[in-house]
Amino acid sequence: MKNAPLALATAPVGKLLAQYAVPAIIGMAAMSIYNITDSIFIGHGVGPPALAGLTIAFPIMNLGAAFGALVGVGSSALLSLRLGQKDYESANYILGNVITLNLIMGIALSIPVLIFLTPILKFFGASDIVLPYARDFMIIIVSGNVVIHSYMGLNSLIRSAGHPQKAMYATILTVIINLILNPLFIFVFGWGIRGSAFATVISNFIVLIWEFYFFIDKSNFIHLKKGIYKLRSSIVAGIFSIGLAPFLLNSASCVVIILLNKAFVHYGGDLAVGAYGIVNRTAFLFVMIIFGINQGMQPIAGYNYGAGLYPRVIAVLKKSIISAVIIMTAGFLIAEIFPHAVASMFSTQDELIDMTVPGIRIVFMFYSFAAVQIVTSAFFQSIGKAYVSILLSVSRQVIFLIPLILILPKFFGITGVWASMPAADIMSFIICAAMLRSEIKKLKSRAGA
Repeated sequence: MKNAPLALATAPVGKLLAQYAVPAIIGMAAMSIYNITDSIFIGHGVGPPALAGLTIAFPIMNLGAAFGALVGVGSSALLSLRLGQKDYESANYILGNVITLNLIMGIALSIPVLIFLTPILKFFGASDIVLPYARDFMIIIVSGNVVIHSYMGLNSLIRSAGHPQKAMYATILTVIINLILNPLFIFVFGWGIRGSAFATVISNFIVLIWEFYFFIDKSNFIHLKKGIYKLRSSIVAGIFSIGLAPFLLNSASCVVIILLNKAFVHYGGDLAVGAYGIVNRTAFLFVMIIFGINQGMQPIAGYNYGAGLYPRVIAVLKKSIISAVIIMTAGFLIAEIFPHAVASMFSTQDELIDMTVPGIRIVFMFYSFAAVQIVTSAFFQSIGKAYVSILLSVSRQVIFLIPLILILPKFFGITGVWASMPAADIMSFIICAAMLRSEIKKLKSRAGA
């Protein structure tokens, strides 16, 4: 297996992190920029109610992302561990099982959501004005779940298999196709918010075809072949145990966004929901960049942990955290200095902009601390410590944020809704710092044994 990424155990850690993280960051940033421009197209081409509809529909999209992460993130981390252990047979079965799992889970999720879509959206806080937009968008997105999940899962495996640049190219190609189809479908064909949904599914489908073509090539050390698609309990259990943390994180995000949407509707109406959508899309840009750093760190940390090279594990962790803090600090400065300019990109309606500006400033308040929590959670996931990762993943969303959403607005109104998010950031950071310090001590002890 001479094509295995053995350089993960020998090349300088800083160089490796740049090699793996920079393509992932570019890909994630491109995807996040697409999400922002998507909202801009919808905001200018359809209107503020459509922006609110997109925000109301976001919990369903998060639920789909939760199942996608369960398989995609879990399988990519497991693949890195198996490669570090030189278990190449299991690596091929991971590929086949990912394809089967995405097919099963995509269909299983789509059918009930499509049947109960209208009552679900009403429960999420959709008003009579917003509901048609949210429904039109989600019917198409949910129908394409299998395609979207499969694209995400295979792209994660391409990266973990030692091809970060190809994974980046796949992501960028998806974004480019999206950016071409979105204005075409919305402004030229007049399809409104449905045009944006069609653009998303079609772009994912086109790149998915390329991904299958990549894995057909037998020169790749993992590739498609007969006998790898039947689910193996050991592989499925390994994928689910590692992927459970991001699954729970995204699932918790669904609950959080539902509560936030309801709180914003109660204290500010549909316009406040639209403002939250703008803030969320902006914040997501920087979070996605951190996810790119995590994706670069994951194969390096997983491979070296599996190989018992603990000093290299510590080194890549530290470099990843420093990089993430720098990125989030930049986000904090932009949000505090240029909030009006950011809000104005999405809409020309003064009332919506005025409602968005204080939200941006408040939400970004402790983003530098949030960076540490995001990287640390992904690190524990990368080395197979699923339960620690789960604790860190749900601490912000479930233990802190949900109670804060329910309590703070009663005293501070809509400002309390905004403030619940940075308050949860700083609280979860304290737990994260303690867990991280303990794990580094253990790794240092093993390295010296």
